[in-house]
Amino acid sequence: MVSTRFIAKRLLLLVPVLFGVATVVFGILHLAPGDPARVILGQRAPTQQVVELRRELGLNDPIWVQYGRFLADTARFDFGQSYQIASGTPVWEVLADRLPVTIELALYGQFAAILLGIPLGVLSAVKQDSLTDHVTRIGALTGISVPIFWSGPLVLLVFATYLGWFPTSGRIGSTFFLEEHWVLFGTQLPLTGMVTVDTFILDTGAFVQSILYGEGLGAFASLTEYYASFISAVQHLFLPVLTLGIYSMALLSRMMRSSMLEVIRQDYIRTARAKGQGEKITLLKHGLRNALIPVITVIGIQFGTLLGGAVLTETVFGIGGIGQLLVAAIGATDYPLVQGTVLVFALLFTLVNLGVDITYSYLDPRIQQ
Repeated sequence: MVSTRFIAKRLLLLVPVLFGVATVVFGILHLAPGDPARVILGQRAPTQQVVELRRELGLNDPIWVQYGRFLADTARFDFGQSYQIASGTPVWEVLADRLPVTIELALYGQFAAILLGIPLGVLSAVKQDSLTDHVTRIGALTGISVPIFWSGPLVLLVFATYLGWFPTSGRIGSTFFLEEHWVLFGTQLPLTGMVTVDTFILDTGAFVQSILYGEGLGAFASLTEYYASFISAVQHLFLPVLTLGIYSMALLSRMMRSSMLEVIRQDYIRTARAKGQGEKITLLKHGLRNALIPVITVIGIQFGTLLGGAVLTETVFGIGGIGQLLVAAIGATDYPLVQGTVLVFALLFTLVNLGVDITYSYLDPRIQQ
C-alpha cells in the first residue's frame, strides 16, 4: 500500500522542478535576439503598434518585474494570448483544444508498446537463445533503429495506399463532423477531446436512446452501424499509434528481456523452484514483479518521448496535436504560445514521473523508506 506521506513528498518535489522549467523557458525566450514585439508584428509594422504591444506585454518593465509577473501568471495557468497562430485567443484555450489529441495518441501508443513489448521480453528471456529469442531480438533491434520519419511514411504506404485497409490522414471520417452527429442527450460533444472516447460515448448513447424510445435492438442492422463513428475513429488512429509505438515497444522488449534474465538467476527464484513451486507461478509472482521495476522507469521516460515524437507522427498523418502546434508557434515566433506549450509538456512529464514513483513504491514497498 502506498502511503499518503510518500505521495505528498513527491508532490512537493514537483514544485521546484516546475519552477526551474519556468525559469529556463522565461530566460531562453528573453535572451533571444531581437525585439519580441517587433518579431510578433513583423518588421514593417508601424512603430506606434510596436510601442503599444510592448506596453501590453509589459516589456518596458524591468526584467525582474516581468519574471515575477510571469511566475504569478503561470501559477494560475494564465499564459496570455496567442498573437500569431490563433490571434487574440487565450493560450490555454488553444492548448485545451490540441492537448487531448496528443495525449490520446501517446496513451494508445504507450499502451500498445506495453501490451506487446513486455510479454515479448518475458518470452525472449524465458526461451533464451532459442529461435523465438533470436527473432524477438532482431525485431526489437530493427524497431529501435527505424526513425519515425521513415517508419511513418512506410506504414502509410503499405497499409493505406497499397492495401487500402486504413485511412491516410485525419482523426475521423468527414461524414461524422456534421453538427447533428455530435449532440447526446442535449449535450454538445466533444466531451474530452479524445475522439475515440467521445465517439464511443456518442454511439453508446445512440444505442441507449434507441432502446429507451422503443426502437429496440433491431433499429440497426448490426453493432457496426451502432458504433460507426467509433470504428471510424479507431481506423484513423490505428496507423499513427502503430508508428508511434514501434520504437517504444522495441525498447521495452529489450529492457524487459535484460531485466527478466537478471531476475530469474537470483537465489530466491532458485529457492522457489527448489520448494516445488510451479514455473509459471515462480516467473509471474516472483520474477515479473521484480523485473518490472527498471522497466517502469523506461515506460515513464518513453511516455515523455512519445509526446515529443508525436510531432512527426502528427505531421505525417495530418493530426493537429500539441506537438505540431509547438513547431508552428516557434516558426511564427508566437512567444506566449511557445511558453505555454513547453510548460504544459513539462507538467505532463513531471506527472508521469510521479506516477512512476507511486508504481515503484507499490512494486517494492522498501522504496517508500
